[in-house]
Amino acid sequence: MFLRLVADSFTRRPRRKVLTAAALSLGMAVVTAALSVSLDVGDRLASEFRSLGANLVVTPAADSLPLEIGGVDYRPVNAGAYLPEADLPKIKTVFWHNNIIAFAPELRFSVHIADTEDHPWELVRHPEEEASLVGTWIAHRIVLPDGNAFVTGVDRTNPWWGVEGRWFVEGQKECVVGAKAAKRLGLRTGDKVGPYVDDPSKMVQRVSVLTVTGILSTGESEDEAIVTSLAEAQEISRLSGVYRKLYVSALTKPEDDFARRDPKTMKADEFERWSCSPYVSSIAYSIKQALPGTDVRVIRRVAEGEGTILTRVRALLWMVTLAALLAAGLSVGASSAASVIERRSEIGLMKALGAGSGMVGFLLAAEQLLLAFVGGGIGYSLGTILARLVGQKIFGVAPAPSLLVLVAVLALAAGVTLLGSAIPLRRASRYEPAPILRGE
Repeated sequence: MFLRLVADSFTRRPRRKVLTAAALSLGMAVVTAALSVSLDVGDRLASEFRSLGANLVVTPAADSLPLEIGGVDYRPVNAGAYLPEADLPKIKTVFWHNNIIAFAPELRFSVHIADTEDHPWELVRHPEEEASLVGTWIAHRIVLPDGNAFVTGVDRTNPWWGVEGRWFVEGQKECVVGAKAAKRLGLRTGDKVGPYVDDPSKMVQRVSVLTVTGILSTGESEDEAIVTSLAEAQEISRLSGVYRKLYVSALTKPEDDFARRDPKTMKADEFERWSCSPYVSSIAYSIKQALPGTDVRVIRRVAEGEGTILTRVRALLWMVTLAALLAAGLSVGASSAASVIERRSEIGLMKALGAGSGMVGFLLAAEQLLLAFVGGGIGYSLGTILARLVGQKIFGVAPAPSLLVLVAVLALAAGVTLLGSAIPLRRASRYEPAPILRGE
């Protein structure tokens, strides 16, 4: 009987019901779009931010004492400290290994440039040009401790680096040359270049002849360098199996005050919560534990920029959500108040027949909840379409529909409807039947 009363009441005055449902649908559509984008924006922005470069740098702990001012590291580099290349697969064994999307070691040193036309493999020492040589990985495949393979390299940590031509192929005696270095040395794609490290004890120097496969443009110091494979750089420098720095690109969440605390001062439960959050500092800590003898530093300019932008975008989306909920609540409240005034006679008759204030209020609230679920369902459908349009326009990828968002939207629609109708429903429950039936 109760359901019949609710259904009968719901189908009466269709124009007012349609207007209320339309207001709820529009509000819930905006809420759905904002929530869908907000839940997806973290991963999308984090992926976009990875095009800004690595956010962690690993160096030997023996470098020096830390010296950081305003987020910029000023510590000097100790040229005698190196790290073993064989330990690098351990990075993908840390707790947040899935968040580490790329890493690339670097071995940088100064070299002389030989005249490869006259001395293709060996030469007698004489004054030549000098340059910086960088050894790193490009599309390098490593085997992880669990047996899986992982492909990484500087082309993934620094995807904005541009090469006119192509990247070198590891093991093929190839290199790319920075744009400024190429201009200074007169090198073009297809030329040969002979870098070598001077050995004062020998009159005849061993030269590695590399083929230039491309001209590199980075906007950074690499524009003045010759970049080749790490294995080739190790052979030229006679530093087998080591690297000097490691750049790591990891997906992280914005740091808050808790994230910036020193883990040594945390209690056991605090440390566990900190370790189980993908803060850039907690990922740095786990990498340091996996790679003994290293110092892992956060590149603050990148990490803090990510956090600031992500926090502001999410705050904007939450403000839009709250504004949509407020507008929907006001619309429902106005419609509910008008409906209660129109139905004074009906409410008075119900009370005269024995219905209590609780029963009257419950009946009207059930009608409003049914309206909320209809409006919320329509709003979710419209909001999903809007979210796809917004996601495609801003991030190039539309967020997938989420059951969590559907449940949240229906719950918010019910809450907004009940809150908006609270005052009119309370007034209806307090109506006295006698004055109403007398027409007063």
